[in-house]
This record gives sequence, structure tokens and C-alpha cells, in this order.
Amino acid sequence: MKKLLACYQLLYALPFFCMAVIAFCLSSCNANKKSKTFTIGFSQCIGSDDWRTSMLAEMKRELSFHNDMQLLYRDANANSEEQIKQIKDLVNEHIDLLIVSPNEAQPLTPIVEEVFSKGIPVIVIDRKISSAQYTAYIGANNYEVGKIAGQYSANLLNKKGTITEVLGLPGSSPAMERHKGFMDALKDYPSIKVTQQINGDWLREKATAEVAAHTEQVMATDLVFAHNDMMAKGTREALQKNDAHKKLKIIGIDGLPINGAGLDMVGSRFISATVLYPTGGQEAILTAANILEHRHYEKENQLFTTIIDSINVRIMKLQNDKLLEQEKNIDRSQQKIEEQKIIANNQSNIIYAISVSLAFALIMGSILFYYLRENRKISTRLALQNEQIITQRDQLIELGKKAKDATDAKINFFTNISHEFRTPLTLILGPLEELLNNAKLHFTTKQYLTLIQKNTIRLLRLVNELIDFRKIEVNKMQLQASENNLVQFANDIIEPFKTLAKKKDIDLRVITKQQNIHVWFDHSMLDKVMFNLLSNAFKFTNDNGFIHITLERNDIKEVAIIKVEDNGIGMSQEVADHAFELFYQANITNQQGSGLGLSLSKELITLHHGMLTVTSRQYKGTCFEIQLPLGTKHLQADEMVKEKSMEQVMYYDERIYTTELDKPIAETEETPAIKDKGENYVLIIEDNPDLRNFLADRLGASYQVLVAENGVQGLQQAFDNIPDLIISDVIMPEKDGLSITNILKTDFKTSHIPIILLTAKIGIEEQIEGMKSMADAYILKPFNLQFLEEAIHSLLKNREVLKEHYTSEINTDNKSQSPKKLDRKFINEFTSIIEMNLSNENFSVEDICKQIAISRVQLYRKVKALLGVNVNDFILNMRLQKAKHYLLQSEFSVSEIAYKVGFATPSYFSTVFKNKMGVSPASFKKGSVE
Repeated sequence: MKKLLACYQLLYALPFFCMAVIAFCLSSCNANKKSKTFTIGFSQCIGSDDWRTSMLAEMKRELSFHNDMQLLYRDANANSEEQIKQIKDLVNEHIDLLIVSPNEAQPLTPIVEEVFSKGIPVIVIDRKISSAQYTAYIGANNYEVGKIAGQYSANLLNKKGTITEVLGLPGSSPAMERHKGFMDALKDYPSIKVTQQINGDWLREKATAEVAAHTEQVMATDLVFAHNDMMAKGTREALQKNDAHKKLKIIGIDGLPINGAGLDMVGSRFISATVLYPTGGQEAILTAANILEHRHYEKENQLFTTIIDSINVRIMKLQNDKLLEQEKNIDRSQQKIEEQKIIANNQSNIIYAISVSLAFALIMGSILFYYLRENRKISTRLALQNEQIITQRDQLIELGKKAKDATDAKINFFTNISHEFRTPLTLILGPLEELLNNAKLHFTTKQYLTLIQKNTIRLLRLVNELIDFRKIEVNKMQLQASENNLVQFANDIIEPFKTLAKKKDIDLRVITKQQNIHVWFDHSMLDKVMFNLLSNAFKFTNDNGFIHITLERNDIKEVAIIKVEDNGIGMSQEVADHAFELFYQANITNQQGSGLGLSLSKELITLHHGMLTVTSRQYKGTCFEIQLPLGTKHLQADEMVKEKSMEQVMYYDERIYTTELDKPIAETEETPAIKDKGENYVLIIEDNPDLRNFLADRLGASYQVLVAENGVQGLQQAFDNIPDLIISDVIMPEKDGLSITNILKTDFKTSHIPIILLTAKIGIEEQIEGMKSMADAYILKPFNLQFLEEAIHSLLKNREVLKEHYTSEINTDNKSQSPKKLDRKFINEFTSIIEMNLSNENFSVEDICKQIAISRVQLYRKVKALLGVNVNDFILNMRLQKAKHYLLQSEFSVSEIAYKVGFATPSYFSTVFKNKMGVSPASFKKGSVE
């Protein structure tokens, strides 16, 4: 089957493979035909729209002869800052050459120099920059253009008359050079005066407005010289209202061969003449081609200019029309050539495709014949498998039904058991209360009985919540709504909590503007909800806080609103989003619930066709809001009772919600952190205050007890005090018992401490996980106290045996018996440091602390816990053991041995040796020889 599927996949992929091969071959052929393409960036800024259009058209016309060049065009619209930005963008696009027509010389010089310094050729067109750092310059001589215009004007006026000059942009080099050339030409004709100067800024509209404002002065002159044709056109348009304007002679500059430009205006006698100012577009592309292809080029390229008037305008137009016609013919020829190339390429592609397709068809035919035969075999097998799948599906449906029945049976059994729990719990609570009422009870006995009562009531609450949930699941929780006064109901609800509020100095009150708010609700259900919300509010509100129940009637929405608001620790948004989920518990504080209360409350409010929502801000407070519909439209007939409910809250129902809020028994007075009894320190890490204080009380008779209410505090206590044994719960807020065990057992300062884990997780997987964390014992709740005490005793006794092992005979070569890897590592490192420094008489405990990176106190406690001796005694014993070795095995004298083992003087060595060993070193060595 797998082999057949693989063949089908191969068959399916084969056409695509063949197509890919064809595409690769064709792309390789086409790639070989292509040569390198050069990218030219062109930034244009100066001149009229017609002049810029004409320059761009010339460039594109010349580019049609250079298929290996592409042009990136940018227009800055007479804005120098924009032109600088555009040049930078063009450089970032990795151009091979830059053509720039500067708006102004000075501002554009730095950026042109920067591009030139990067090795990119720069062609400056029409206007030079303020330095010579460019590759080539192309443009007409503006001074000569102005001079030609001046000489022509003198001849046109017969060497006598007045002139109005319409200037370009003030400060621009073309305007200044054209003016200077014009004025220098007129110096030879003293009878000709320039009587009026108008700023046109190169723009037709500006020239029209300025000339119109000075019409009388302009009409009083004989000739107007405009620095470009567009300003000349604007001048004529401004004077057309004056009948005498036709007598006025107007000369412009540019002579562009496009519709409505200089050549057309001279031909239609709209202006008298224009000085040809070539755009240089064609010359720029030719120069760029020479530069990129490393051919000879001139750095300075001055363009030809001449006067165009009524005498030669017809010839010029005919030449231009002929040029345009030739350009169109060239374009058509190129288009035809491209079409023929495409046809040729397509034909080549078709030949390749046909060849490969024929080969493919031959292969396909052979494979297809084989697979047609195999397909019949597969069809038979698939039919058989289909029957098996249908049979298996029916079996799964049957198994699913049985699993559902089994689940229902389990739930029913669980519910029945929960019901059965109520009777023994009641029988426990009744006698307990009788015993607690006995005034002669011993204080300790009363403490234990109160602890039993508190946790029995808590168990009763859990049983009740489970039974209510089961009723809701099977739709047996029937709403029995009656009309009640919500204000009176709320005041009754807070009564059981007033004593607790007074103890904690909490402001508990009902806030409402209305004396009566009549709502249909089930009294027994709503009191469970309110008790639950108030219980949570007290649980998470600190002393001197407030808990307010706000009641209001909203006739617009037709609902009654109950808000239970506090200024407690609040919840994060994530916790608030999951607050009503079944069995959800957040690690907010040490106050842990069952995860049933809020979920059950929401279900009960839903039965009322209402809403229960929560808003909370961490460390600011929480507000639960209940909305109950007004009236009876939302209720079915069987959800209402005619007579008003007179149900009273049962005593145990009140106690269920208020007992957990009482302070832990052992915390009624200030509980000391350490109970000074016994010799060994035992640290208890437990988030449940009752269990924590119970264990501390029981173990305090035999041990010095330290307590911590969460994992973070427990770790801090462990590192600060280095206890002899730790008892920890597994499930706790902030850091659980497994994490604590892992941290302590992997830190050599605390790795020697035995750890006992207490947990309600009874699964074998959880127990294995606990032992993997290197815990020394894993005890399940509920546990036998005597068993716990024996476990503590056994672990501490084993620790004493370990100490004896390391101190009975100090031999640094035999340390492999340690049951903990980190303990063995610590002892080996500790003894190794001492051995290396035995001959150093100044060697001290501080030297060991520096090398191991541990405090003096922690070192003393660690050595004491593992070896049962203090550090100084251990060092002294090591020196004496080494001295014994030298006395027995070497020929060294007593004095030499004294210095070798770190004693300041031989006499001091002899004194210490005799005190410890009972004989002098000399006698010891002599006795060994004998």
C-alpha cells in the first residue's frame, strides 16, 4: 500500500518537475542573453513645467537607444530641501550614476560632493554647484544667452529705446548671469535704457501678476526682456487688455519645441523672439553612457544657443517636426523588433516544451498502465478497510454510551455519598458543641476541639456546595421565588458578620436611598450567594477596611442591583476573567478555597434569570454586582410560590460561611516564630494557619520550631537559619513544595537538610514526582501524627550517623559514602582546601569562606550539621592526623613535621599533640619504630 501511494505521489509530482526543468532551461537561456543593467537617478528641480517636461522627453528619447539603462526620476518642485532628500533616497536605491539639476548652487553642493566621494559618477545639468567635485557638467552659458538677447534687443530697437526686464528667481545663478550678459551687451548702446525690473521668479503666474500691477510703466517702454518664455507669455497675457500691447516687443529665453511654448509663441507672433536654451537631456544621457561604459567624455559641455525670431522660426519648427517624426518611426521600429524577439523566444519555448512533453507523455503512458492494474487491487483493499472502520465506529459509539452511563453512575454515587456525609458530620458537630460548652475544659483540649469543629463545618460547606452543583447539573434545583423586600433581606444577611466586622474594625453597612425594593427571588438561594460574597470580602479585606452592600432600583433597565464592594487586595484582570470558573483557584493570598463558591453563586443567579459580574483592581478592591429582574415576566409559573417565604437561615448555614473567617486558633495571641524547646531546629512551611500552628504546637515540645506561611518566606527562613529539618506542604501560593525542595537540595549550603513533604495529592505519579525532587519523605494527608514524629526522629538520627561517619576517622581519601551528591561535593571541597593549606600557619576560617563563597555563620552551621564538629576543631584534627602520618611514615624530625602541618613553633606542636594523643610526638615516633 505504501509503495503504491509513493508511486502515485511520484506520478503527481512528475509534471511539475518537468515544468520546473523547462522553466529553468528557459530562464537560463534568457538570463544569458541579458547584460548588466545600469540604474541612473535623475533629480530635477529648476525651470518651468514645459522646460522640465521637454528635458525629460529628450532623456527618454535618448534612453530608447540604450536598453541597458533605466532611469529613476524625481521632481523636487523648486524645493532645495526636498531635492536633497530625494538624492539621498536615490543613493539608497543603489544607483550607478546621478544626474542632478540643482535648484540652488550653495545648498546642493554638500550632498553632491557626498555622492561624488562615494564613487558614484555625478552629472550636473543646467546649473553648476559651488565646487568642482562632479564628473561632468552640461548646460548652456547663461551669460552668453543674456548677451545674445541684449545684442538682438539693440538691433530690434534700432539702437535706441527703453526696456523692461522680467527677472528670474532672485539669487539664482541663471538669473544673475542672464542679467549680467544682457546689461553688458547694452553697454555699447547708451541710447538704450532698462527703465523697469520686475521679479517673475521663473513663473508665468507670478510674472502675469507683477506686470499687471505695473502695466503703465511696462507699456511706457519699447521692449520687454523676460528671462524665460513662460514669464514672457505671462507678460503678454497681463497686457492684452491694453490695445497698444501689440506694438510692444517681447523677448524670452528657452525656445522649447512643444505646444504653447517658445517656438509656438514666436511662430504665432505672440512674442517677438526667444533665445534657444537647450535642455541638455539628450546630451546628459549620452555622457552618462560614455561614463558607465568607460568611454571618453568631456567634463565641461557647453550647449549651442541662437536667436529664434520670425525669420528662422519656420525652419526651426520644420526641423523639430521632422525630428519628432523620426523619433516616432524609431519607436515603431523598436516596438517591432521587441515583438519579433518575443515571437522568437515564444517559438523557442514552444519547441522546448513540446520536446519535454513528448518525453513526459511516453513515461506517463508506461506508468499509467501499471497503476491502472494496481488501482484495482487498492480499491478491493479499501473496501475491506472501510467495512472495518464502520465496525470500529459502531463499537466506539457503544463504548461512548457505556462511558456516559458509567460517568452518570459515578456522579450519582458521588452525590449520594455527599448526602450521606451530612448525617455523620451533624453527629460530629452536635457532641462537639456540647463538649465546647464545658467550662472546665483544659485550654489545650479546647483548642483541639475548636480546630475539629472549624474544619468539620468547612467540610459541611463543601458537601453542601457539591450537592447544590449536582442538583443544578441534573436540573433538579427548582427556583421557588417569592416577593421579598431586598432592603430588609440585606440587613438580615449582614447580622452574622457584624461581630467579625467589629473585631477587624471593618466598616460593614447597607447603603440604599430606598426603604423598600420589592423583588421576586428565592430566599434560600440568594442568601447562599450573599453569604458567599460577604465571606470572600471579609477573607480578602484587611483590618480597618470597608465592605459596603449597595442596593438600588433601575426602572429603565427594570432590574434591582446589589453591589458587594470592598477595598481589599483585589484581583488582577486575568484572575477576574476566570473568577466564576469551576474549581478555579488563584494564588492571591494564603486564603485558599474550594473553587466552588463563586461558580455556584453565578449558577444560582442565572436560575433567577439575572446576572453576576465582577470588576476588580489589584490592591484597590473588588466589586461584585448582581442584577435581578423586576416583576414576574421573566418567571415561569412553577418558579413562583404564592405565599411569601418565611425561611430562616439555619444556624449551621451561618456558621458555614463565618467559621472560616475566624482567626486560626493558635493566632488568637501573638505566636512566636521560634518555640525554644529541644536542641534541633525544625522549619514548618504551611499555608494553612490551623495546620501550621497545630504542628508547631505539637513539635515544639521536642524541637525548636520555625514557621513560614508560604514558599518564599520558607526559603528565606531556610537560608537564614539553616534548620536541621524542614516540613513543607506541596501546594502553596507563590512557590510550591516541590520547587522549594529542588532549590534547597541543589544549593550546597542547604543540600544536607532533610525535607518532609506533606500533600493531599495521593496519586502514585505525584508521589514519584515528589521523590524525584530529592525529598527525604513524602507523607500523604490525612497523616498520623505519631508517624510524622517518628519520620522526623529517624531522619535526624540518620543525620547523626552521617556525622559520625565523617568524624570517627578523618581520612580525606575516603569520602564516597555520602548519601547526597552535593553534600559529598561540599565535604570534598572543604577538606581539599584544608589539605592544601596545612603547612600555612596563618590559614584561617575566613580563607575557607572566601574560596567556597559562603558566609562564616553558614559555614559553621553546615559543617556542624554534616560533621558534628566546629570548623577550627576539624582543621586541628586534620593537622594532627597529617602529623601522625609523617611521624609513622617519614624520616622528618619533629620540628620539620611541626612546620609542615602549620604550627608556629615545635614546642606548641608538641604541647597540642600530647594533649590530644596522650604522648609526645617524639615518644609516638619512637614507639612506632620499636
